[in-house]
Amino acid sequence: MTTAYGYIRVSGKSQINGDGPERQDTAIKAYAKSHDIRLLHVYFEQGVCGDIETMGRPAFIELMTAIGPDCRTVIVERLDRLSRQLITQETCIQDFSRQGITLLSTEPAEYDLMASDPGRVLVRQVFGAIAQ
Repeated sequence: MTTAYGYIRVSGKSQINGDGPERQDTAIKAYAKSHDIRLLHVYFEQGVCGDIETMGRPAFIELMTAIGPDCRTVIVERLDRLSRQLITQETCIQDFSRQGITLLSTEPAEYDLMASDPGRVLVRQVFGAIAQ
């Protein structure tokens, strides 16, 4: 069975107690269950703007520190939960790829975020540009 970590981010302090974290958590857990993935932990970035670089976020740093040989997969609800900036999304995907980390989205249109097929990359980048 594959193991994974989840990553949740809400941008505003007022969203911390809203439906966003619960919605993201539910989506990540449902995706993991339906794909026979054992979820080890879900990291929650509370009130951190999507414009901030990933390594400037406390929960993301905790997530990256936890990734090791026994768990090389991260699940997000959507790519824009990772970042709202296209360049940050693409840099993160590239960094994950170089490190052998798989990034998955619960959104069907985004499932294969690590795809290198030019058509899939284009679709991923269009979604990223829209989020930005």
